[in-house]
Amino acid sequence: MSQPNDLSRSLTPFVQGTTLVAVIELSLSSWLVAGAVPGVARQPLKKLEPDEAQLLRLLQRWRDEAVRSGCTIERIVVAYEAGRDGFWLARWLRAHKIEAHVIHSTSVAVSREHRRAKTDRLDTAMLLRVFMGWLRGEPGHCGMVAVPTIDEEDAKRPSRERESLVGERTRIVNQMKAALARLGIRGFKPELRRAPQKLDALRTPEGLPIPPNTLDEIRRDLARLAMVREQIDGIEQARLARIEQAPETGPNAMVRLLAGVVGVGVGVETADMLVQEVLSRNLRDRRAVARYAGLTGSPDESGSKRREKGLAKSGNARVRRGLIQLAWRFLLFQKDSALAQWYRARTGGASGARKTTMVVALARKLLIALWRMVTTGEVPDGVRLRPVAA
Repeated sequence: MSQPNDLSRSLTPFVQGTTLVAVIELSLSSWLVAGAVPGVARQPLKKLEPDEAQLLRLLQRWRDEAVRSGCTIERIVVAYEAGRDGFWLARWLRAHKIEAHVIHSTSVAVSREHRRAKTDRLDTAMLLRVFMGWLRGEPGHCGMVAVPTIDEEDAKRPSRERESLVGERTRIVNQMKAALARLGIRGFKPELRRAPQKLDALRTPEGLPIPPNTLDEIRRDLARLAMVREQIDGIEQARLARIEQAPETGPNAMVRLLAGVVGVGVGVETADMLVQEVLSRNLRDRRAVARYAGLTGSPDESGSKRREKGLAKSGNARVRRGLIQLAWRFLLFQKDSALAQWYRARTGGASGARKTTMVVALARKLLIALWRMVTTGEVPDGVRLRPVAA
């Protein structure tokens, strides 16, 4: 199986005399564009309104300047850092026949001075330097982010919205419990469906009802909780309907395959999150899979000093959180699997390693095993699958 490029360096030969290079520092109020134009001694720098049409006219003007100086422009490449604006500009530039790249912001090395100067002009100069090095094919300058299609981006929204709503649901419940605890009322469960009907019967230790303002606040919180719960149910039902409409196409087939693993496909939520966030990406190998989830180590070595600073945590935080939770659930439902036996062999006994430390290693191994499962069909050893419905 051919290995895809990991975007750490360019594989296209770079001919500087025929290539117009530009980088953009994006902000809410303006764009600062720096360029390296063949045949032009100066390095042009132009501040624009946040307008893609103005950017295209600027690139065409720089190309005309290069042509007037006797150079032939065969390639225009543009790059900017990943951030709030996402990938729409890269897709728009590619649609207008301009090669566009998105630089991973954490892959650009910056000065470690305590009070270093930082301006948009200095940032564009730094981006231009690292981007030129990347174009020359030299590793270590910066890394690029794979630009997703608009459909791939949109497929991640249900899982991310549900995660946000679940957090909001937890916040509302905790807020109501705290309000009741201040009155000495304990044991009331606002997350229950019949909670609004039981609210009037609550009494403080002094035998008094809930004060009117607090009672109105809790009723409003219960109304918000019901709305959030309804929205979560709507997202889950829409996801199931989408999978049932096209069960064997693209990521849906991966979701169905993972949902068949006992302990993984709880409500299809974990399976869908893993597929949309990481497993459907065209990653190079197992190391790239673990690195994307931030489940790799961060060693600190200098001379005779050797220590491990823990997880790098530079990858996708949603995948990392979900995998840690999945690893604990996997130990409960897949006790006879090779991965669970590997974990128990290293954590059992008085001299065993800490379980909370080893579960991270289990999560990394589990992610790689699931990645192999959805890409090659290789089922991990000893893993139980749900029977296929007739």
